Amino acid sequence: MSVRRRNPQAVLFACGMNQVRSPMAAAIMQHFFGKTVFVESAGVRKGEHDPFVDAVMDELGIDTQKTRPKTLEELEEWEGLNFDLVVTLAPEAHHRALDLTRTNDMDVEYWPTPDPTLTQGSREQRMDAYRQVRDMLLTRIRQRFSRSTGNE
Repeated sequence: MSVRRRNPQAVLFACGMNQVRSPMAAAIMQHFFGKTVFVESAGVRKGEHDPFVDAVMDELGIDTQKTRPKTLEELEEWEGLNFDLVVTLAPEAHHRALDLTRTNDMDVEYWPTPDPTLTQGSREQRMDAYRQVRDMLLTRIRQRFSRSTGNE
């Protein structure tokens, strides 16, 4: 594993739409590692801001209400894609990120993550699906970046 991959200074979380999984992951990463790592999220397509994300993230004391969905193209246009690591959370985003590595020097990791918006049922059942994704991302981020950033 390269030094760069162990110690990324800029991480992008990417998904099909930048409305649930990638904003959650970026908010968690920002909360725990934002002092040592630049964090952003984007999607292949732009989604809508999701209030269920705000609700489940608020349970952890993380505010996501000001986040607004953006596409990879918008991010590239506004800030450039100067990331050491792109973490993709859906197949569509993973394919797009691999395309980006042809013209950008970045590592890509694929973390298959279920889409909680597909869950049907009561509000509580839907909230539970979002909580499961949130907790899965929280665990994965802590495992991956605690050892790599020295925040053990």
